[in-house]
Amino acid sequence: MLPKIAKNQYHEATKLSFLSVQIDPNYVDSSTQPAAFKRYPKFFRRFPLDLENPSHSFLHFTSAISSQKMYREGSYSLRVNPSAGALYPTEIYVQIRGIKGIIEGIYHLEVETQSLTLIYELIDDGLEGYLFDNCLVKGYILLISCVYFRSSWKYKNRSLRYCFLDSGHHLGAIEASAYTHDLQTQILFDFDRLALNDDLGLENKEFVTTAIIVGDVKEKAVRRLRSPIPFVSGTDYFEPNHFVEAGYKATLSLTKSTQEIIQPQFFVDKATYLQSIQKRRSARRFHQTQITQEAFLAVWESLLQPIATPSDEAIEIYAIVQDVVGIEPGLYYKQKCLKVGNFRDKMGYLCVNQAIGRDSAVLFFFVGDFQNYCTALQLAGLLGQRVYLRAIYEGLNCSGIGAFFDDEVQEFLGTESSVLYAIAIGI
Repeated sequence: MLPKIAKNQYHEATKLSFLSVQIDPNYVDSSTQPAAFKRYPKFFRRFPLDLENPSHSFLHFTSAISSQKMYREGSYSLRVNPSAGALYPTEIYVQIRGIKGIIEGIYHLEVETQSLTLIYELIDDGLEGYLFDNCLVKGYILLISCVYFRSSWKYKNRSLRYCFLDSGHHLGAIEASAYTHDLQTQILFDFDRLALNDDLGLENKEFVTTAIIVGDVKEKAVRRLRSPIPFVSGTDYFEPNHFVEAGYKATLSLTKSTQEIIQPQFFVDKATYLQSIQKRRSARRFHQTQITQEAFLAVWESLLQPIATPSDEAIEIYAIVQDVVGIEPGLYYKQKCLKVGNFRDKMGYLCVNQAIGRDSAVLFFFVGDFQNYCTALQLAGLLGQRVYLRAIYEGLNCSGIGAFFDDEVQEFLGTESSVLYAIAIGI
């Protein structure tokens, strides 16, 4: 295991403080924003997604565009998964094997056109060769990747955090779509990502963060791809960020976790939950209004459900209860009250003076003393996606908060673990 100072160095280097925000307010020219969608050339075969087909429907709701927003500088496509600054650095690739009516191959899920783009046909090879020893998957292998410049264009070095968090949110969207389609998942963080990046033709401009198995795993040797896939840029232009590239490379070592894989159970009506997936939005503001204890506890219960992965990274959850019927305002950890009091103004300040931190009914903080930074942030993002979907299911609003004064939040919570993410719910 790496020494603590080494494994935390990228987190330490991207902390925010009151002073750092004043010195660098981080303004950008929106007209220079890179393209938000990856497009393979037109000669690649495309297959439109048919939502009447369960396989297509499952894939669609992992990444679908949910609405369009018009702003002065242009329109934005909002999706079922949130993203810091609505920049959407993540892409999805899916290997499909043994599914009736679909050519066996590796596809890029083209969100913009709601289609599958076939980028590689399988013979006796496949993605299994990078993930397992002597296993074949009949079903789907989904890969999440990050086109990091879409985020670093605005957030610079701190985009390393946001790429990993956004990847986790996308992972949570896949988990939710699989759950509503009665499919089980297995999430893998430890595999040969470096070789896979090379053979997928991603160069240094895009990198794989996670693999998700949805299907039956059988014992059979599968070799790696017989030839690399040609490079296609994920943006219309690109500027490298060597901090982000080095930060990603520092997470490539394997931990070989062997935790038992247990499927989560969300105790929801799946048809209504699917509607929640489609209705997911990030709240722009909250009113200082009470929420019911039942709704809060339902959100809390979804956070306590297992994550279907052999990884044993642990995320700790703190809740600042500000306005819940029947629960005294204060700081809670594992449903135990650590501090009693009204901390609204303090939360607004700690969240870089954002009103959503002050006005929410509950503010969650996810913290971790991690082995692998990429894995820990993705798990925090996945939990954040669960909060979004269960909050919306319960009739609440939600907003993720990636910007906060790191050291001051850590001091307020009374923890030595790193603060990874904040997310607020309310009305």
